[in-house]
Amino acid sequence: MSEALRAEEKKLRMLRFIVDLNQAVLMQQRDLTLREAFDILKSTRRAALNLFPGKDEVFELIYTPRFRRIIRERFVIVGGLSCK
Repeated sequence: MSEALRAEEKKLRMLRFIVDLNQAVLMQQRDLTLREAFDILKSTRRAALNLFPGKDEVFELIYTPRFRRIIRERFVIVGGLSCK
């Protein structure tokens, strides 16, 4: 396995860890505010883009809907969310 491929896999594992951890916080932290939930989404996006610069659209396609669903269910927001 090439060094570049190993580095890419390491970055993917890190991204999965960050996303999983932050989704768990959103689902389980009892005293979390809506503002803090959006801050978690924003910081997760920043971390992902630090690992994979220029992949904004991929994050929006794959991860943002997951985070929005968790936030919508957690805070019982009827309709939808429009957050960036």
